[in-house]
This record gives sequence, structure tokens and C-alpha cells, in this order.
Amino acid sequence: MDTQQDLFLADGRMCVRNHRRVLANIRRVMAWARHEHTRVVSTALVHYPNDHHEPYCLLGTDGVRKLRYTLRSRHITFDANDNTDLPREDLSEFEQIILCKRTSDPFDEPRAERMLTETKANEYVVIGGPTETAVLTTVLGLLVRQKNVIVVYDAIGSLDKGAAEVALRKMQAKGARLMDTRSLFGTSSLRMVNACTCDRCRGRMSKISSAQM
Repeated sequence: MDTQQDLFLADGRMCVRNHRRVLANIRRVMAWARHEHTRVVSTALVHYPNDHHEPYCLLGTDGVRKLRYTLRSRHITFDANDNTDLPREDLSEFEQIILCKRTSDPFDEPRAERMLTETKANEYVVIGGPTETAVLTTVLGLLVRQKNVIVVYDAIGSLDKGAAEVALRKMQAKGARLMDTRSLFGTSSLRMVNACTCDRCRGRMSKISSAQM
């Protein structure tokens, strides 16, 4: 969900509070998906430059770009508009489908709503953020559509800790399973992400490197 630079890098315009903790786990889940040849359905929040109320993830800026390790080599992107049509081409050749959206809820977008509703996949593993907005609305929407949902709670970022905790309880109460990356994949040596260059992340990485030498 919305693994974009403005939301997950320290210099982003709306960076989640726990980005340092979740970045490595997001990368770890994506590495697992590549290894298992699991198809990925992603979302990308898109705001327009004249949107003064939400001046982040603006079209045409670096902030709207997805983190590089959350992109598969063979992916296709669908713009945010009011169309419900899908391409005639076979989507099975793509490893990743990216659905752009104008609000936190992907089901507000006609094409995204159709694709997420009609897809044959019956289980989703959810990562990204923010927990209290995009993750919450997406998970609840999938559950309403009779999908099985696993929320990887240490691979989702939040803007407000209290609101995120409430959101997690809501998702669990509606039937979502809450799991961490260790429970899903076991222990891993994948720790250094190198996606964020803020002082806190670089300082932590230096300590890890020293410990591993």
C-alpha cells in the first residue's frame, strides 16, 4: 500500500513516524514475493500540484515515486480516473499491477474497485501504509469482498500511533490476521535497506555494519 517516497523516506512530505523500523521488513516481504513468484497488486496515491490541502505524493515529483525495491521488473500501471475498463492484453504476463488512486481508499477508484473485486486471488498479504488510512480502508474492503487478509504489522507504517492501534484492532475484529515478518518467513539476514538517507537510518546502519564485521 502506497510505498512511496513522500510517505516512507525521512525527507518525504508526509513520512510515517516508524519508517526506520518498517523499511527493512517491507523489503523483506518484497524479496519473498520475488522468490516465490507471487504476483503483487500495489497502490500509489496521486495528488495533483494544485491540491493545496494534501501537498504530498504530487504528480510529477519524486515524492510520488514508489520505493525502488517495491517495484517488480515486469509491472503495469493504471492511472487514476473514472474508467472501469481493463486492457484486452493478458495481465498474467506482469509480475505486478500498480493501481493509482486519488484517495486513501482504492475502492473509491472504479477501475481499482473492479480489479480488486473480480480478481481470482483469495488471499492478500498487506504491507505499506499509512496504517490508519490506506491500510485500514483496503483491508476492510477486501474482507467485505470475502478475501482472506494477512496484515504484516511490522511492515506497515503509521502517522499516528494511537490511531494505528485502533485501526489494527478494527481489522482484526473484522477477520484479518495480524502477523509479523518473523512468523511468516522466519529469521533473515536482510537488514540493511539503503533506501533512506536520514541521519537516524544511516546511524543505525553503521552500527549494524560494525557489528557484522
